[in-house]
Amino acid sequence: MATPHKSSPPVSATALWMFTCFQPAVSAWKMASVFRRTATRRVSIRQTHSLGLLRQTAIEELVKIKDAGTWKSERVITSKQGSLVTVEGHPQQNILNFCSNNYLGLATHPAIIAAAQAALQKYGAGLSSVRFICGTQDIHKELEHKIANFHQRDDAILYPSCFDANAGIFEVLLTEKDAVFSDELNHASIIDGLRLCKARKHRYRHMDMLDLEQHLKEEKTARLKLIVTDGVFSMDGDVAPLDKICTVAKEYGALVFIDEAHATGFFGKTGRGTEEYHNIIGEVDIINSTLGKAMGGASGGYTAGPKELIDLLRQRGRPYLFSNSLPPPVVATGIKAFDIVLSSSNLAERVRHNTERFRDAMIKAGFTIAGKDHPICPIMLSQERLASVFADEMLARGVYVIGFSYPVVPKGTARIRVQLSASHSDEDIDKAVTAFTEVGKKLKVIS
Repeated sequence: MATPHKSSPPVSATALWMFTCFQPAVSAWKMASVFRRTATRRVSIRQTHSLGLLRQTAIEELVKIKDAGTWKSERVITSKQGSLVTVEGHPQQNILNFCSNNYLGLATHPAIIAAAQAALQKYGAGLSSVRFICGTQDIHKELEHKIANFHQRDDAILYPSCFDANAGIFEVLLTEKDAVFSDELNHASIIDGLRLCKARKHRYRHMDMLDLEQHLKEEKTARLKLIVTDGVFSMDGDVAPLDKICTVAKEYGALVFIDEAHATGFFGKTGRGTEEYHNIIGEVDIINSTLGKAMGGASGGYTAGPKELIDLLRQRGRPYLFSNSLPPPVVATGIKAFDIVLSSSNLAERVRHNTERFRDAMIKAGFTIAGKDHPICPIMLSQERLASVFADEMLARGVYVIGFSYPVVPKGTARIRVQLSASHSDEDIDKAVTAFTEVGKKLKVIS
């Protein structure tokens, strides 16, 4: 028997009123929900499409790099930095390292390590601040004073790196009223720093004083004229003719800026760099350099020069104003490194001895080496692929070197850049020369 139909209960006036009032809101909420889901899908589609384009663009560039033979693989070191290292995946435990900027061997010096440890205990790991807020400790000022005294300048200012020092100075110093003259092979950090300033820019041929002079003659109305050069050019190992540059600068009323990253601490009789090498200490107006190479190998850069310039950089230098202070252990490393260099020139003398021994032996073996009188010894190979293969063959023989190719160096100028350190023994150098000779003959670089 069928169940009799039950009629719906009567709807109260209150319920009917509530339905009538809230129905538009419910519909609007539903519409908004649908819109959000649709918009999210559209954004997701756009993001997926854009990310796909990004990936594809990167892949195309990476393929070009590999096809050109300029791919740079990063070997992983599992030991301290030094003349002997261990490399991940390599069976040999003690591999000779001939490609580090550790010119004085201070990266693992017991006094350097002890100073860093003591600073870590006393001052902590870092400041969590920029310098002008709460990021200046007494050791920061101590290091700046020590740097200024070392270079015999009024004052100095610290940066996280020499790259930052180069990025920060030109924008502050130079305006559209000024002119700057830069060697065509200056470091990338100088080039990037100059892009930020509004001065008229001149690029003169590498270490060509006649070309520099011609550019200076063209600038008759500039308020400031600034000649900018590396002291030692890191890819070629050649030394700027700083004495001649200073002579030309005086004639045309120009200032001289020098980047001493590959000179401070070990180049020149007492390690005071290219100025000392040319016997013209005090003639350069502005010196930028690093703590990240010979001077402990950790990090940090600086500018040394007139007090008025340093004061201005503290007020307007963007890398200084907007970067965290150097960590206390790094600062202590720099202080101790300068103490060691100032106390004795023995390490610098050892670098000169090792440089001469290696260069003489390699030239005798038939290799072409760029530069002169400097521990940067580029073994010129020209071909990008050859440089990469050569480096791999050297590692198989227990010698760690790296092939340099475009864009680090110009196309067609690939090389193995060897760097000598005070920590290398005569036996280390002789072993490296033997390995170079074996590989050179195998790859038909020498006969």
